Amino acid sequence: MIKMILFRKFRVLILMVFLVACTMHIMIDLLPKLEKRAAGAGSGDGGCQCAHHPGGEAQGWGKQRARTAAEASWPNKHTLRILQDFSNEPSSNLTSHSLEKITDRADPLRRMRPKKDPVKAEEHKPLIGDSSGSRTVSARGVSRLSALFEHPLYKLDLPPLTDDDTLFNVNTDIRFYPKATGNQGWHNEQGNEEEEEFSPTGEVTAESYPNWLRFHIGINRYELYARHSPALDALLKDLVTQRITSVAMKSGGTQLKLIMTFQNYGQALFKPMKQTREQETPPDFFYFSDFERHNAEIAAFHLDRILDFRRVPPVAGRLVNMTREIRDVTRDKKLWRTFFISPANNVCFYGECSYYCSTEHALCGKPDQIEGSLAAFLPDLNLAKRKTWRNPWRRSYHKRKKAEWEVDPDYCDEVKQTPPYDHGTRLLDIMDMTIFDFLMGNMDRHHYETFEKFGNETFIIHLDNGRGFGKHSHDELSILVPLSQCCRVRKSTYLRLQLLAKEEYQLSSLMEESLLRDRLSPVLIQPHLQAMDRRLRLVLQVLAGCVEKEGYVNVVEEDLGGETATHRSPGHR
Repeated sequence: MIKMILFRKFRVLILMVFLVACTMHIMIDLLPKLEKRAAGAGSGDGGCQCAHHPGGEAQGWGKQRARTAAEASWPNKHTLRILQDFSNEPSSNLTSHSLEKITDRADPLRRMRPKKDPVKAEEHKPLIGDSSGSRTVSARGVSRLSALFEHPLYKLDLPPLTDDDTLFNVNTDIRFYPKATGNQGWHNEQGNEEEEEFSPTGEVTAESYPNWLRFHIGINRYELYARHSPALDALLKDLVTQRITSVAMKSGGTQLKLIMTFQNYGQALFKPMKQTREQETPPDFFYFSDFERHNAEIAAFHLDRILDFRRVPPVAGRLVNMTREIRDVTRDKKLWRTFFISPANNVCFYGECSYYCSTEHALCGKPDQIEGSLAAFLPDLNLAKRKTWRNPWRRSYHKRKKAEWEVDPDYCDEVKQTPPYDHGTRLLDIMDMTIFDFLMGNMDRHHYETFEKFGNETFIIHLDNGRGFGKHSHDELSILVPLSQCCRVRKSTYLRLQLLAKEEYQLSSLMEESLLRDRLSPVLIQPHLQAMDRRLRLVLQVLAGCVEKEGYVNVVEEDLGGETATHRSPGHR
């Protein structure tokens, strides 16, 4: 009996010790937050941790700083050890695409904030949509870009749009768009301090939608965006200025890409800077192991717009604070734990992916600022399904094997007998994409996508252009094989290429002027710009050879009026 009583008392004692330990653990976790709040209230700054002493940004992680009474109780050495002891994580270098919510151990790191906002620091630079600025005009004082867009070839009207030709019906599909994508509302983008919210079920006009949603509802069978869409310039500005609220690694792909969500619920794909502007792809690199360049994504958007394709989603360059805008807002534990401090006191991370995600290929800031491209997301796949197609001229992605088109000169004849290339405009879209890729030297075009709603009578979306602009000293002629084998091109494309080769326009000058509007200007160095002029001449030479061999009417497809490409079979000669 006495043993039973003693055993029960022992169990009660153990339980009490456990409860006390749990209580102390909770108090330790909450104490820094309470102290921060009390300190913020006492100083009248509302608890803001954004202000730092100038010059202290680089030492915010790597060195011990003088600390206030509210900060002194927090074990900062332990925090730094967690961040720097990355090599002991057994799975830190494995490829994984799962997202996990980060634990409360991230809370103490939130006190280490950078001193300034990269967006505000760059306010002196013109926004992408701005047409002002003395550098954006030619030597004659006239903007070449404005003159180009005033040319009749850039003022062609689309056919009248029906409900079947638009991706969304504003009155029905868009009404519940935010709810369908998991968002309960969106923030007013007019800078209202009270952050008014629009109700998805309220009576609002399309102009009051967030810019990313205005971009989505403007997509139709023929284009991603209109030539002079005000929503486009506004969206490009949002990509640079909107506050980033969450970050996660994108699943799939070979290199690190981040999904960034903004305050207004818009999303964009972030590709960080991996190479300087001057670096070229090493000559011993295969095309499938080349780096994905952030400036290539930016330049590809501008090139696509100058060619009047308008098939690349909007892309803008942004200087991102790795501490405040990535690490502090991510819930991806696998991403968070790859952050560390370099010997040079720079903030670095490497994430998880198939290639170049290791400490040897870490992405490091200066000290925690990093360049990157932000590409606006297309509509959610649950709302606008897309179909993925294998590119007929896909490369082998093998070190020794060659693809069929590389050894069979009559390969295009087989393609033209295969749906969807045996009718409609799809083969002509492939030719447009071929010219687009050759001008920027992109060999990595294994698949492409179209919107499922429009069937086979729609354009190809030019996604994933990061492996362009790798070598300005080399022109990869194999990219032009589809054009030389098929000898087909739209008349509108052919005339625009001839226009861009003229001295008064000149593709390189137009690209230079257009890219000056990006926050990361200069986006391309002069040799890359000059290479585009050289490659444009090569494209025109190939087409001239086709016309000489096949005849103009059998090469150049009329699409400017009268008989259209839609009604003519690609196999017709």
